Amino acid sequence: LRLVEVGEGRVVFAGTATEKFYNGWGVAHGGFAAALLDTALTCAINTTSYRGRSFTSAELKINFVRPVTREGGEVRCEGRVIHAGKRTATAEGRVVGLDGKLYAHGTTTCIVIEEKSGRSEKPVG
Repeated sequence: LRLVEVGEGRVVFAGTATEKFYNGWGVAHGGFAAALLDTALTCAINTTSYRGRSFTSAELKINFVRPVTREGGEVRCEGRVIHAGKRTATAEGRVVGLDGKLYAHGTTTCIVIEEKSGRSEKPVG
């Protein structure tokens, strides 16, 4: 996975599902799209966070639309923050091919697990 774009509340990651990600049916294991989504969604949330604040995923919901294969080429996942609150944050994302085909979409809810004193008022992103 590689970072393609980043801005406040939004990131884009890209990757290609080579055979090393394949399952027994000759398509990328669902974990490939899940990794793209989890990475993009949590990184999008991180762009709205503060130094000294950490969080973890409480929930990751994924809808798989079509199988990801090497032949489909590179796929990109754009993650966008829906809500960035004091105790929770949510984000949504889509895994899309360069041809515009949707492969998966999902959401995450993250919870703040630690906020160290001396919080900066300036976002990290």
